[in-house]
Parts: sequence; structure tokens; C-alpha cells
Amino acid sequence: MRPLWIKAALSLAVLWLIVGAVITWAHRVKPSPQSVAQFIDTHPLAGRAPEERQKVIDTVAGQIGRLNFDERRETRLEKRPEAFLKNLTPDEQTYFIDQTLPAGFKQMMEALNNMPPEKRVRFVMKAIEDMRKQREEGGEAPPKMDDPNVQKIMAAGLKSFYSDASPEVKMQLAPLIEEMQRNLTGR
Repeated sequence: MRPLWIKAALSLAVLWLIVGAVITWAHRVKPSPQSVAQFIDTHPLAGRAPEERQKVIDTVAGQIGRLNFDERRETRLEKRPEAFLKNLTPDEQTYFIDQTLPAGFKQMMEALNNMPPEKRVRFVMKAIEDMRKQREEGGEAPPKMDDPNVQKIMAAGLKSFYSDASPEVKMQLAPLIEEMQRNLTGR
């Protein structure tokens, strides 16, 4: 009878070790805003051959693609992907946008659809206030509408908005869309 308990205890211990190892491995594989920033910092594109640049771009795009909505937002706030994007050639920028944009817009629409209405209203009001403040303070100029990447981003964002947003979200975001149009047209 005793050997059976010992075998069961050992089997259970081995099982828990395996589960622990899998959980640890999963946490290491899943990117975080910090790991994306660290990768960008440790893999500069300058001086790399085109094949090496492509590998770095694919890795960054893949990492960003596996972040959830809040992690993507945190990553954007750190401005590292923005600096990374500026170091890409126009063709590389287009490729990177194609790799990261659709999932990002889908996540954003899901987050907005699931957000409580009061929080969504605060989100819209804050975004409008930030845009107006930036415009009044003469901050960074809005992107030029003749840039093909800006056109692609706008088209993908509007397509996602109109197809994935709930009617309530569309109504609450209408003032934000109008403010974005004012910023882009310079009015």
C-alpha cells in the first residue's frame, strides 16, 4: 500500500513541475510593452543588411501583434514604436503597418464596445481635449493626408469603426471623429 502512495505523490510532484515549467515558458514567450521596447532598443536597424532589417521588423510586428489593447496603448505611450517606424524606409513602413494595423484596430473596437458608456464618454472627451490642446499649443503637426500610409491608416480605421463598432459606440465617438477631421484638415 505504501509504494502506491509514494508513486502517486511523485507523479503529482512531477506533474506540478511540468505545469510550472509550462507557465514560466508561456510568460517568457508572451511579449510585454517592456520586452518590445527592450527588443527595439537592442536591435537598431542602422547599418543592417536588408534581410536582417526584415527579421527585426517581423519580430517587432509579431510582438506588437500579440499584445492586448492596453499593452499596445502602453507601448505607444512610450514612443519607441514611433521612433522605430521613423527609421524604416517607406516600403518597410507600409509593410509594418500592414502587419500591425488590422489587429490593433480590431482590439480597439472590441475594447470600446466592451467599455462602460461612462468611461467611453470620458475617453472621448479626454481625446478631444488632448487634440485641441495640441493644436492650440502648436504641437506636432498632424500627418499629411497625401501620405499613402496615413491614407491607409485612416481607411483601415474607418473601416474597422464602421464594421466593428456598436451603434452606441458610433454615436459616442462621432465628436472624436469630427475633431480628428478638423485636425487633419487644419481647420
